[in-house]
Amino acid sequence: MDYIAKHPYYKVEREVTAIEQKNIEYDRMLYLYEDKIKTYRREFPAEQVFDISYREVTSGEAILYLHTSRGVFSYPTKEDPTDFISAFKELEKRVLEREARKYD
Repeated sequence: MDYIAKHPYYKVEREVTAIEQKNIEYDRMLYLYEDKIKTYRREFPAEQVFDISYREVTSGEAILYLHTSRGVFSYPTKEDPTDFISAFKELEKRVLEREARKYD
């Protein structure tokens, strides 16, 4: 199954050795499918995702929030997530319309 939309995010891991500490940044991707949202390590079935929002934290950086039945998950991003969120809301709208037609 092909994804509907994707959005980059990053993960920072701190590596500490006996002589130094450094931060390693990994580029990752969120994928929106018809029936789920998938990240590098997690998969959220569509019925468990209630909303997606974001908050700008610095100029050019934001945190995207997935509001799910398992809690809120945050994903730092350096790109505006508006298109990804719009794709999610449009998909949600189509699914609700499809469900409503079942009962007509």
